[in-house]
Amino acid sequence: MLELRDITKVVGGEAHIHPTSLVFERGSLNVLLGPTLSGKTSLMRLMAGLDRPTTGTVHFDGKDVTGVRVQDRNVAMVYQQFINYPAMTVYDNIASPMRIKGADRATIDREVRKAADLLKLTPYLERTPLNLSGGQQQRTALARAIVKNASLVLLDEPLANLDYKLREELREELPRIFAASGAIFVYATTEPSEALLLGGNTATLSDGRITQFAPTIEVYRRPVDLVTAETFADPPLNTFPLTKANGHFVLEGAPVLPVPAHLAGITDGPYTVAFQPHHLALAAQSPAAAPLTVRTAISEIAGSESFVHVEFAGTRWVMLAPGIHDIEPDASITVYVDTRHLMAFAPDGRAIAGPAAA
Repeated sequence: MLELRDITKVVGGEAHIHPTSLVFERGSLNVLLGPTLSGKTSLMRLMAGLDRPTTGTVHFDGKDVTGVRVQDRNVAMVYQQFINYPAMTVYDNIASPMRIKGADRATIDREVRKAADLLKLTPYLERTPLNLSGGQQQRTALARAIVKNASLVLLDEPLANLDYKLREELREELPRIFAASGAIFVYATTEPSEALLLGGNTATLSDGRITQFAPTIEVYRRPVDLVTAETFADPPLNTFPLTKANGHFVLEGAPVLPVPAHLAGITDGPYTVAFQPHHLALAAQSPAAAPLTVRTAISEIAGSESFVHVEFAGTRWVMLAPGIHDIEPDASITVYVDTRHLMAFAPDGRAIAGPAAA
């Protein structure tokens, strides 16, 4: 078990990590989700022992390892940039951590070939990294992490530089690759879709603070505050300041949306109402869908789906619509908000209520 106890990191008077306490269980997959500069890498460096916390302590299996050097910990790290030994073959790159530990030749050969087979590297074992594609180089780095048999494996956006097809393959493979190892895996990403695909647990970060830590699907469906909901939305979360009154969400006294059943119990007053882009549609998806007249800004066609940017009462929203929708700018159209999926947040950002299903 890895435990962070009230750790902070201050550099030059600036707080990179605010007081943070987290517990990661053995055999768990844990995602750090947040935008660039939210503190993901800083937090991983503290976990690994590359940096020492300004305050607080790091414990592994009940032992305080705060001052223990990274080379004296059983940690493996894989970064966004491929880090391999250029003069060594793929085989020797993968084998290097086992050789440092003094493993015998037969064990090394068995584990290297097993990892190479898992990551589709067998045909390239005698090549050097410079003769590999970017994807093959990253697979080599991942294979080296696997054979190290580390207790803690830190993956800092390891797939960010790979092409789409390879990224999708590895995203599906990684949970299976690491499932039986018993190690603690911590995976940093900026992409909500990647967190959802990986599953496990997710800690959302914003400006060096953990805003929520729970099973991934729970964080997505029931964010504790608006910052977490926005962190877990791509395209961006659609939000709108409205007031609940007499069974409706109103704007300047005029009804805008009916209050759905799951929000009926909240008190009248001002809220930020939010919904995901795929819960805004060109046609009613359920009897709970509410029509709104909006003005289009721009349409972005991305293969089998379209991102339609619209404006309503001075607020910009994004609609994620299946199919190709080339809608002219400045057109007046009717869209439908699925009110079953509305979230409501208090003026201070706290979640008041969320959908029963998302």
